Amino acid sequence: MLDIEPDLEALLEQLTVEGEAHDRREPDHARQVLNLEPVTAELISMLIRSSRRRRVLEIGTSNGYSTIWLAWAVGEEGRVTSLDRSEEKQRLAADNLVRAGLRDRVDLRCGEATELVSQLEDGLDCVFFDADRISAPQQLERLLPFLDQDVLLLADNAISHLEEISGYLLAVESMPDLAHTVVPVGKGLSLAHRR
Repeated sequence: MLDIEPDLEALLEQLTVEGEAHDRREPDHARQVLNLEPVTAELISMLIRSSRRRRVLEIGTSNGYSTIWLAWAVGEEGRVTSLDRSEEKQRLAADNLVRAGLRDRVDLRCGEATELVSQLEDGLDCVFFDADRISAPQQLERLLPFLDQDVLLLADNAISHLEEISGYLLAVESMPDLAHTVVPVGKGLSLAHRR
């Protein structure tokens, strides 16, 4: 694992175990936490830290597992804005961010992401799509005015849910100024960077 403090590493491992157990017990897909695979979370964190991203948008907070990784990766000067439609999940995420000591780096916003993205400030240098894959192309289109020239776009489930995410992948691939690839890690990570 990356050079993460032992207490934070232990919390992330605990959330992984608890999330997997919760999802096995919970038949309602909307109530599952569906945490990012640790290997994918670690890769995203490395990408953000190594390229010194400081203004990150996450679409799909859930219980805050990936949000913790993002908040740690942006450092003390960075900010993460994380969107989720579930108030219950955002309360859980807020609690987990407090436990991680990273609550002050994250702006949690509750509502439909496609509407919320139109209310953001510009200067986003990284966007992580990890929620409703079908509406991701609309969200990307609305986000374009807010993105830095050097933006990094990430999306999970690029292999596991190819049919659902295909619209987003086509949108990214159709943008001539973006270099795009899918990394076969976890459930597949779509990675695009503006040339």
